[in-house]
Parts: sequence; structure tokens; C-alpha cells
Amino acid sequence: MADIKFEGWLGHNPESANGKMEWGSFEPKKWTEDDIDIEISHCGICGSDIHVLRSGWFPTNYPCCVGHEIVGKAVRVGSNVKHVKIGDRVGVGAQARTCQQPDCPECSSGYPTYCARLMVNTYDCQFPNNEGKSYGGYANYNRTNQQFVVQIPEGLSSADAAPMLCGGVTVYSPLRRNGCGPGKTVGIVGVGGLGHFGVMFAKAMGADKVVGISRKNAKRDDVLKLGADEYIATDEDKDWEKTHKRSLDLIISTISSANMPLTKYLTLLKRGGEFVQVGAADGGAFPDVNIFTLLTSGAKISGSSTGAPWEIKEMLQLAADKKIKTWVEERPLKEANQAIIDMEEGKARYRYVLVNENFGKHDAATKL
Repeated sequence: MADIKFEGWLGHNPESANGKMEWGSFEPKKWTEDDIDIEISHCGICGSDIHVLRSGWFPTNYPCCVGHEIVGKAVRVGSNVKHVKIGDRVGVGAQARTCQQPDCPECSSGYPTYCARLMVNTYDCQFPNNEGKSYGGYANYNRTNQQFVVQIPEGLSSADAAPMLCGGVTVYSPLRRNGCGPGKTVGIVGVGGLGHFGVMFAKAMGADKVVGISRKNAKRDDVLKLGADEYIATDEDKDWEKTHKRSLDLIISTISSANMPLTKYLTLLKRGGEFVQVGAADGGAFPDVNIFTLLTSGAKISGSSTGAPWEIKEMLQLAADKKIKTWVEERPLKEANQAIIDMEEGKARYRYVLVNENFGKHDAATKL
């Protein structure tokens, strides 16, 4: 194939998070026969992108091209790659490579997203063996290791699939791991980009009751339309923690605030219930908890990362089979700077997806 030019929206300093990314070229990782080049048609905007652009979690290695909800067409495929061929519609989520060693407890057990030996994220990380730096999907092309590249099933549009590759699987994984299904009651804290997936997936997985939990009543109608059975507005519903005490088996928290009323959330759990935190505030801040709330209920607090490739494939197939429709607004790639500003201001209902003007025009719900 002809040489392709890797270009995208680059952040050069923390101010880039304020809509000051600059379009430019970059050098992708060194090509190996384990790699795939993807012509990007769609890329979701994730809150993680903004955290990284402003060095919110850790110091960012600028220049940085963010975006880890990538969908597009495979245009170059290494000889060691067996599950993808040229022309396939594929996706990449938040991770690009782990150690992949047979003696790794995480990689060998099917949970590589928890690998402690090597974690190469889809952007702002270094590949091993001096292969170079990872760059994300606010761009025209992406080059990545085959490990986390998955096929997009027919019947699922690229715009719907893109946000599922991080936002969707981040809630799907803990739902599945904690047995979401018939007989379970589930609460989703924070009904935004991640949380709206939480409501839809919990219902699709057969939970007896799904409760959306947010601060204000403004999202009540939307959340009920998404499939929730109940809604709690913590700033406006009086004594909500008493009214709904010990009513939930599982709570997934998608918000990233050190000021959330954690102890009150824990009172909603049944004996032995679990509170799973998936949102991450800048600096990793987390609220204090009253230990007696845990001791008297046997409740558990845990964290969850994004999902493994097999979980992503399983989730995408569920979405295709159940005809789950992402609440998404498509934005032209050229408007990426304004889109991240709007995202930070909470205007998304409930997810933005950047559409490459050159490659995303003729997308269908089948292969590109």
C-alpha cells in the first residue's frame, strides 16, 4: 500500500485541554508484524482524554494525541495477525499492549488490563523494545499492537460502537463480574457518558431493577427512557438514603468527585453488597468513608479498570443482539477543540463521537 501520513490533533501543554490542541503530524510506533494500521472513521471523546491533556492524573509526555475509542478500517495488517484482515472494520479501546507472558497472573487469566508488568495505553505511553510512543484517535490513522484490536460486529454502527470501546466496557466489565442479571438490583451513580451505558447494559443483562442516581432531577426523564426503573436525585429527593436503604445488590459509580456522599451511597447496599468505583478524579482523590457503614452491613468497596478484549467483544455482540443504541452526538473531527470544551461543560447527551470528514462519510451498520 502507499505510504500513509499520520496526522492528528496534538496537545502540546496543559492548555490544550481548554480547546487549544493543534493539528499536526506525528511519528507512529515502529512497524512490527504484530501491528495493525487503522484508517480512523470515528473516535469517541472520553473524559480521560481531557484529564490527560491537562496532566490531571500524571505528567503528560507532550506532544500527545488523545482518543481511545477508535473505530475504522484495517488498511495494513502484520503477518503475525490472524484475527484481522485488510478491509475489516475494527476498534481499539483504552489499552494497546501488555506483557502477554504466559507466566503473568493477569495476562494468562484473561484480565490483561490489570497487568502489573507492562501497560501501554492507546496514547501517551511507550511501547517496549524501543518501538516508540503511542498516539490516539483524534487523528486520521492509528497504529497499534494487535492485542487489543477487536472486530466490530455487523448490525452495530461505528458511531454507536466507538464510545463502547472504553466508556461502555468500563461499566460492562464490573456488571458482568458481579453477576448482573435476573435477581439483581443495580444502582448507577452518575448518568453521563459512562452511566448511560450502565443503565442500558444492566437492563439488557436482565437485572430485576436498575436505579439511576444523580444530583439533580434534570436527567430523570432521560434516565427512565434509557430503561431505569427508578431515579434518585441526591440533591433534591429528601431522605433518599433512608427511603432506599438496603435496596441494591450492586452500585457502579462513574463519577469522579472527592465530594460525593459515599457513606450515604453505601447505605443503599444490601448486606454484603458491593460498591464499584470506575470514575477517577484528578490526583486520584476519593472521599472518606465511615467505617461503621462497612462493618454493620458487610458492604464492600472495590475499583474496576476498563475491560479485556474478550469482554469488549462480548459487550459489542450484546449491543448488536439487543439493538442497544448509544445516545451519541456526532461531531466533525475538525471541531475537536470545541467538542472537548462542550464535553467538559457537561453538554454531551450523553457522548460525543468525532467523525473523520474523509473516512466517516459512508459509514453503515455493516462493514465499511
